[in-house]
Amino acid sequence: MPTQKFAPMSKNFASFDCDAHVAEPGKIWERAKDILTKDEYAALKSSMWLDPETGQMSVNGVSGAGIRSNEGAGAAGAMNLISVAGPGMKHPIQRAFNVRNLRKETALTKEQSSYLDHMGAYEPKARIKDMNTQGIDQVMIIPSDIDTYPWIQDGRGAAALCKAYNEWAWEYCQEDPDRLYFAALLPLQDPRLAVKELYRVADKGCRCGLVRPIDAMGNYPLQPKFEPLWRAMQETGVVYGMHPFPALGSLKPPGYTEQHSASELINKTVVSAGIPHGFLTNVQNFQSEASLWVVTALFSGLFERHPKLNAAVFEASSTWLSFVLDECDKYYKLYRNERNMRPLKQLPSETFFEHCVTGFEGDEAPPSRMPDFYEDILVWSSDVYHHDGDDVWRAMETMEGANLSEERQAKFLGGNARRAYNIPEPKSFIRDRQTEIERPDWWPTQEEIDYAMTPEAGVSPYAKAMNETKAARATSRSGVTGGAKMVAGGAE
Repeated sequence: MPTQKFAPMSKNFASFDCDAHVAEPGKIWERAKDILTKDEYAALKSSMWLDPETGQMSVNGVSGAGIRSNEGAGAAGAMNLISVAGPGMKHPIQRAFNVRNLRKETALTKEQSSYLDHMGAYEPKARIKDMNTQGIDQVMIIPSDIDTYPWIQDGRGAAALCKAYNEWAWEYCQEDPDRLYFAALLPLQDPRLAVKELYRVADKGCRCGLVRPIDAMGNYPLQPKFEPLWRAMQETGVVYGMHPFPALGSLKPPGYTEQHSASELINKTVVSAGIPHGFLTNVQNFQSEASLWVVTALFSGLFERHPKLNAAVFEASSTWLSFVLDECDKYYKLYRNERNMRPLKQLPSETFFEHCVTGFEGDEAPPSRMPDFYEDILVWSSDVYHHDGDDVWRAMETMEGANLSEERQAKFLGGNARRAYNIPEPKSFIRDRQTEIERPDWWPTQEEIDYAMTPEAGVSPYAKAMNETKAARATSRSGVTGGAKMVAGGAE
């Protein structure tokens, strides 16, 4: 069997992954009847339901909606992007498999796809094993279907779904409560039920309540009707977890189809401009949702009204933050005399530094080059098991490339997060990197990986044939015979 090898590395501190994911398994719905009341169960079935016979998810009566994980099943010619980034699944290797899937004769089989569907996304024992390889000592798990929950129309159904998920996530973490922690879903469709669920999960030791920063069905989370929820967060010490997502808006009910989040407007701009690469929207849409929330929260006086409230800004990178806070301070100084709201007691940046932390991923270099700015607010996110996820060793490589001290590495990769969540260090931690992983015979060779990283490797046979046909027609129309044939690159 081939062996995947890694350079030796070691660390002298405990890491904390503030934003990693689970892929919601079918057992959340299978066991819902045992967790929910009769009325809650009925509301769940009419709001967001997984049919056990067909495997179809329905949301608000729409079949096929939401993200369906199909845990461990695998699918020929595909990878499950929400569970693929396990140990050693670096981006070039994922690229090699994606290139294979462009051609029927080389595409992944169902069994191979199942191997790449990491069970740690669904089961805690498998996750602990993966964490040991990834150098992750403690983790805050977050669900994957973040775009669906805000659009559940029935507040009772939303609350039932949150309760069913949170109960499963809490039990998941009981495998090792010293290492596994969960961020709770909250039903913002009904602020009263959101407060009720917050107190319930806080009693179970939950440290973070998730809030999606979009105006779904008129429920932007900084509206006055949510003040009781922020007061409850203050009282319980649960951190406000602000997690964006590149919204598609596919579940908008009638009356809200013209309402768009910041990231949706970016998506629409990309489409209307004819830009062909969908991944380009991710450059800004996570950041747009996060930065809009940061500016609104700071200028609205959220943290001055609730001086014990703390927040974590997830999955939006963090390089943009220094510029946004600088602009907030500048504009507050320039226009505070024209402000119609109560004057702020301190500058927006000072409030952020006092009440918030911001997530960053391991390949994001600028924060390591600005340690004075990020000193007490930076918290590391692996984004495992989503396709862009990676391990703590990758983050350390980035930091060492910026000559960041070990003391600051320890803060950014664990210390700041534990302080924000009021979580103690684990009793022991992983010191040395696992340098070898045995792989099946069909694992890509280094030669295949190198080729997959070339631009021509990503051209499908159909696209290649179309480009060759266009080139041949262009040559024919120009009357050119012989000479070099114009071909857009592709794998032979």
